Amino acid sequence: MQMTVKDLKQQALQSRKLILEMLTEAKSGHPGGSLSAIDIITALFFNEMKVDPKNSMWTDRDRFILSKGHGVPALYATLAYRGYYDPKETLTLRQLGSPFQGHPDRVRMPVLEASTGSLGQGVSVAQGIAMAFRLDNKSSRVYCLMGDGEVQEGQAWECFMSAGNYKLSNLCVFLDINKYQIDGSTKDVMDIEPLKQKIESFKWNVLEINGHNMDEILGALKKAREEKNKPTMILAHTIKGKGVSFMENVNKWHGVAPNKEELQKALQELKIVDQ
Repeated sequence: MQMTVKDLKQQALQSRKLILEMLTEAKSGHPGGSLSAIDIITALFFNEMKVDPKNSMWTDRDRFILSKGHGVPALYATLAYRGYYDPKETLTLRQLGSPFQGHPDRVRMPVLEASTGSLGQGVSVAQGIAMAFRLDNKSSRVYCLMGDGEVQEGQAWECFMSAGNYKLSNLCVFLDINKYQIDGSTKDVMDIEPLKQKIESFKWNVLEINGHNMDEILGALKKAREEKNKPTMILAHTIKGKGVSFMENVNKWHGVAPNKEELQKALQELKIVDQ
């Protein structure tokens, strides 16, 4: 499936609205990192990845691992609009018995490729799948989305070292660099820079983009497909809470859901936001 850049932007806007609605209904969750990641996830599922909602377990599908599991409302919204289920079902987010848990739960929702939430682990799952594809001589690709705070985890660097060593060119990792984590700015908690030089030293193809610019996202994905000898890391510079003025770069919104009044204010903004 492929969409125009204009249609991708409109789809991301629609997903932003659903993210906020489900979080308001749940009265808990993570808006900031969901809104910073939605443009990337939209581009992957509506333009880049080889998937089939009518045959979700298709063996030759591409795989997506959401390593920053707390951002799962963005994935739920995308899967809903991609045709995997009714968007209204996502409004049961975080309710007892709902498959739409606060972090990806593959037991309750098999369409998800992995249960994630323990930060730093999802990228290792993605690497393992990429290695399996190579052993099976499959052309399928693996995509992973991490948060910038995740690279403070040692397991992430073990994976970076291993994937680079094995030249897993079928692996593409997005790093959602929204510059904040639960305890504050990543720079203040534990500075992760200079990221580009560090990851390049682990034998990766490293690209830097504006993670809200759909043209740049699609261009980076094209370059990742063309790379035949290295895994690709796309450093996507984003804005936490993107699209809602009172949430943007305000770390309070890392893990606080909007109330109904805040939801209406946000939805009104999203109607007029020029994406």
